[in-house]
Amino acid sequence: MAEDLDIPYGASKEEIYKALLPQLQALTEGEPDLIANMANITSVLREAFGFFWVGFYRVEGDRLVLGPFQGPPACTRIIYGRGVCGTAWKDGRTLIVPDVDKFPGHIACSSLSRSEVVVPVRNNGLVTAVLDVDSDRLDHFDEIDAFYLEKICTLIR
Repeated sequence: MAEDLDIPYGASKEEIYKALLPQLQALTEGEPDLIANMANITSVLREAFGFFWVGFYRVEGDRLVLGPFQGPPACTRIIYGRGVCGTAWKDGRTLIVPDVDKFPGHIACSSLSRSEVVVPVRNNGLVTAVLDVDSDRLDHFDEIDAFYLEKICTLIR
């Protein structure tokens, strides 16, 4: 697949996600390198939606370790169960946080981050990474984001 994106700017959020899914599948299928696929996914999401920060944290032992991302510098390691990412990993479920300042134990990698959605990435049933998406606006994410980001995370093997 060519690396050109067809993003229907001006369409609804759901329509954009629907347009991106087959393009992301084409980018990732046949590419066995996990890091390359994570890098392309973060790039596409940032390009399409202009998110403040989007990236992956990979499970390494008892910590999440920063993987490919787009945006300002980020926290490098996150302890299991700590912050939004560590909690999503521990609980094995997607977390939508409308106001990060109200999340107990939130890790402020950037004071500009205001809301967040974190989606676990599973491989053979185990959480092997999380996709973390931050916005500089309060209450930016909803169930539409969660639904499509969960679908996107299935492309990571």
